[in-house]
Amino acid sequence: MRTLYLDIETFCSTPLPDVGVYKYAASPDFDILLLGYAFDDHTVRVVDLTNPLVVFPSEVIAALYDPSVIKVAHNSAFERTCLSAYLGKQIPPESWEDTMIMASWCGLPLSLDAVGQALGLSEEEAKMKEGKALLRKFCQPRKPTKANPKTRLTREDDPEDWKVFIEYNRRDVEVERTIYKRLLKWRPDFSEYKLWALDQTINDRGMRVDLTMAQNAIAIGTAYREQLLQKAQQLSGLQNPNSTEQIKNWLREQEGVTVTSLNKKVVADVIAQLSDDKCKEFMALRTEFSKSSVKKYEAITRSACADAHVRGTFQFAGAGRTGRWAGRLVQLQNLPQNHLEDLDSARQLVCAGDAEALELLYPDVQDTLSQLIRTALIPEPEQKFVVADFAAIEARVIAWIAGEEWRQKVFAEGGDIYCASASQMFKVPVVKHGVNGELRQKGKIAELALGYGGGTNALKAFGADKLGMSDEEMAETVDKWRDASPHITALWRSLEQAAIRCVRRQRSTLSTVGGIRFDFEDGVLWMVLPSGRRIAYWGAEYGENKWGNVGLTYMGTDQKTKKWSRLETWGGKLTENLVQATARDCLKEAMLRLAAAGYDIRGHVHDEVIISAPLTARVEDVATLMGANIDWAPGLLLRADGYECEYYRKD
Repeated sequence: MRTLYLDIETFCSTPLPDVGVYKYAASPDFDILLLGYAFDDHTVRVVDLTNPLVVFPSEVIAALYDPSVIKVAHNSAFERTCLSAYLGKQIPPESWEDTMIMASWCGLPLSLDAVGQALGLSEEEAKMKEGKALLRKFCQPRKPTKANPKTRLTREDDPEDWKVFIEYNRRDVEVERTIYKRLLKWRPDFSEYKLWALDQTINDRGMRVDLTMAQNAIAIGTAYREQLLQKAQQLSGLQNPNSTEQIKNWLREQEGVTVTSLNKKVVADVIAQLSDDKCKEFMALRTEFSKSSVKKYEAITRSACADAHVRGTFQFAGAGRTGRWAGRLVQLQNLPQNHLEDLDSARQLVCAGDAEALELLYPDVQDTLSQLIRTALIPEPEQKFVVADFAAIEARVIAWIAGEEWRQKVFAEGGDIYCASASQMFKVPVVKHGVNGELRQKGKIAELALGYGGGTNALKAFGADKLGMSDEEMAETVDKWRDASPHITALWRSLEQAAIRCVRRQRSTLSTVGGIRFDFEDGVLWMVLPSGRRIAYWGAEYGENKWGNVGLTYMGTDQKTKKWSRLETWGGKLTENLVQATARDCLKEAMLRLAAAGYDIRGHVHDEVIISAPLTARVEDVATLMGANIDWAPGLLLRADGYECEYYRKD
């Protein structure tokens, strides 16, 4: 089987990060400048497509549409989408492999440059450092000046830099080939490639959007915010009532209060310090106009293609080592929830652009627009959405792996896990809206916060302090939850001990709870999931960490600095990785099963799938397929619930 390695350099005046590759490649001035490619181990060839005497290589075109040829690129969605647009014919994803996805599977960073550094490629093997400047120079428009009125630079403008640009393109192909060969031994089984191909198909199809509604929402939200700003300006006399510095100085003058920060976490405390009604009213206005109720609508209109579909909103394995998806562009993973009882009425007013009626009936315009964002996503014409999700998936997975029998019994009998948890913790019956019902909320917060070794800080992160729980109550809740869940707490310890033994002995070990296996290969610690998929901890070591304690560390991308750094892990974190990765594998099984049955998946969020379906489709059929037993998970009690809707929303 032949392998084609390729990389392209493109020009387009439309900014790629703002609109995504699908709209970028459809822009009128989109063009491919350079095509670098190599078959197997042959020398890399770079084709300068800006040269009018050069034609696109026929051997590459044939290979792109030949399913027996493996195509390899880094972030291959870019190459595949751009080449499809350039050649005027869609290239299917099934015979592609992606070194970015391979890197993610191995716990490595995602950018080509960072992967090369993490693998320790030599300067001659690694990506050329001149690349960023060359991309800015030849791939993006420039601001014209009097000295040079051109809006775009080409090879004729700087032949010497163009030669370096060609070498840069050549090197990228060579780097991709090197990385591919280094990581090939750790490729997962075919089912992961099948899921990735489905992911690419979902991104290709896109999600249909109601552009009229989105545009009206932007107009209404922008006008309403301007009203609030003007009112705040009149009230305070500030030139810019959105300026943090001006507000701090004004509060100091008005109240004698020194405020160090005005971020949303502390603004309630700031307001509580105020005594003057004018200052309180101003801060209430400031809180209101600071809300970003139209940003998602702007992302929708900015990235929507000519056929009113937003494409490329899912990044496969983009959310870290668990293999979960990350959101792109509209970011479906963090859309605001909707709680309006008359959601449809509010939506109709926005669709009609009736700002006056909307403000009259829904005084909190910003919040109303935020709750309506989901409803801008709509099914295909003459169809409906069927939305289905797993019920309490992480709670079910952790109970199954740890062997926490009372939890398994709750799920088997269709019980409420939050009531059952509270009952187990406080040794009294707890019934939702019934006897001891007030304890259910404590059970819910404990379930959400404490499954992965968290303590009082985890409870606070889930709002326990805002519900009035004291530090003593939270400490008691932690102890009671752990006492009620001995198999789960044992799982934390067992996973950590097994991982440490594996690293120290550099051979496979099993955890005594859950039977999870760890492998150690060439400095990489692998956790083997129940599905057989493995997740990686690159460069794992057991020794002194940055705090001077002995612990388990590995190389990963620091979430705060975004740099490749040595990170620490422990039993609770390993459990979180295990459970979330297994929940993702359950979603994988459901998605592949639904796709095989002919369902048109348009989106998915965490443990939920969004299907554009014929009006005759039955929710029960989708939920049954999604919640069916999984071969590799005997005894895992899955359940899926669903609903149908004419636009996307939470049920």
